[in-house]
Amino acid sequence: MFLLARVWLIVLFVSVSAGFAADNGAPANFVGGTVTKPASTGGVIDLTHEGYLEFKTKKADFRIPYERINAIEYGQQVSRRYAMAVIISPVFLLSKSRKHFVTLSYADDDGRPQAMVLQVDKGHVREVLVGLEAKTGRKIEYQDTEARKAGKG
Repeated sequence: MFLLARVWLIVLFVSVSAGFAADNGAPANFVGGTVTKPASTGGVIDLTHEGYLEFKTKKADFRIPYERINAIEYGQQVSRRYAMAVIISPVFLLSKSRKHFVTLSYADDDGRPQAMVLQVDKGHVREVLVGLEAKTGRKIEYQDTEARKAGKG
């Protein structure tokens, strides 16, 4: 039973990873901010455009010109894996889950301050931070030393 659960998790991970590999960009979820929450919170951060960042969801695309981004903050939320411990194994109580958040502060078309908080996939957080720093010319603000270590890798 335990082996079957492991195999199922590996198959699920590989199929999800293959789906993301087809997209340009890093998988992310829209968590909140001053903009209207899109109908689908899951999407992709696309930094391949010359003049703007694009957050693409199934129903909407958000574009933020790089020159309007005035602050980039990175932080983590750490939690224990209680659900995994109950379902699969108590060993998961010893591990921690980290969620990676990137907050963008920017000015909209009318010059008003706006913010967007995105939860970035663990495997893509460094490329997003490096890309944002390069495209905007802004330094990343880290919430704490743990976030700095994870962001600098």
